[in-house]
Amino acid sequence: MTRLRVLPLLGVLALGLGLVLPSPLAARSAADDAPDFKAVDAAVRRGISRGVYPGAVVVIGRSDKLLHAERYGRLTWDSHSARPRSDSTLWDLASLTKVVAAGAAMRLIDQGLLDLDVPVRTYVSEFSGGMRDQVTVRMLLNHTSGLRPYIPFWRTASSRDEALTQLFADPLRRTPGSAAEYSDLNAILMGLVLERASGISLDSLLRREVLEPLAMHQTWFRPEASLWQRVAPSFKENDVPVFGVPSDQNAVVLGGISGHAGLFATGRDLARYAQAWLRGGLTSDGDTWVESATMQEFLTGSPNAGTRLLGWDTPDPEYEPPSVFGRLLSPLAYGHTGWSGTEMWIDPARDLFVVFLTNRSFDPRARNSFRALRDIRAAVSDAAARAVPVMAS
Repeated sequence: MTRLRVLPLLGVLALGLGLVLPSPLAARSAADDAPDFKAVDAAVRRGISRGVYPGAVVVIGRSDKLLHAERYGRLTWDSHSARPRSDSTLWDLASLTKVVAAGAAMRLIDQGLLDLDVPVRTYVSEFSGGMRDQVTVRMLLNHTSGLRPYIPFWRTASSRDEALTQLFADPLRRTPGSAAEYSDLNAILMGLVLERASGISLDSLLRREVLEPLAMHQTWFRPEASLWQRVAPSFKENDVPVFGVPSDQNAVVLGGISGHAGLFATGRDLARYAQAWLRGGLTSDGDTWVESATMQEFLTGSPNAGTRLLGWDTPDPEYEPPSVFGRLLSPLAYGHTGWSGTEMWIDPARDLFVVFLTNRSFDPRARNSFRALRDIRAAVSDAAARAVPVMAS
């Protein structure tokens, strides 16, 4: 289904159906003083009892405050392992790395260093020839480039350079801009665009443009060994938990630093990131992190992009339930998930965000843990929406 989706950020939100919503700061729940998140907690604990993941954290809040921060289970199935914490446990974000990298892209746009509508070859000259010349930066962010979803570089390449050479040579599967198909290759290539446009490594760029301005001091690529005791492991090797290494094997081949995966972060740090989006690009101190017009651009859909925004996904009204977004979020909601078991969504109509982090990929005991986690995510989303319903000011 082709949709043109526009998400106004602050002020009056008009859905185009005669519905007028208050601004996020005015949209408040009568239950804000003591919201009941028992249903959220119960849904997360069901995931542990069913063997989907050993541990989890949830952080729920508004643009200006946290409403709920809870921890569940343990970092592994060992009953003696540490319990997770929302402020210090580091989770393998997997594809949530993509949405954090989108923040760096916005900053470069504001600095005049990045243009969404020029060919990718403007920044990455190796990606050129044939239909590749038609692929723009925007198409990488909304997954309409025509690149295939995945290449197992961990099998086909022995180094970062070899993997990138294979990426540059891989033929497109469809005409650029014609349709959306989610692809890790888009985000890997986007990471290279950011490096070339800024002149520094992706790690340094995210630190300078996203993590430091938003006080996300507990977010890292390749966390040092001194931090491993705080990491929720996301896979095992020879039946031993592995700490500080991403579960995404392509990210490992790429050196642990990539635009598609590799970041580790706490629930509280991702909450800070979500709040910056709910505030329309402002920091907690009220300073401009990203221009509101730039953020609006990233939250505006385009023809042929389906549910995809720039860096984010949105609820699909035609998707067979259960959706990870649940059934109760507004049409303005957007978010993303990660294969390791991570999720974050933001609903500006409710002035509400949910960060739900697990290590599903570590050693799931449930059959079809991915489907089971989807059910849990839907239940958590709906429970959070019921706990803090929107009420006009």
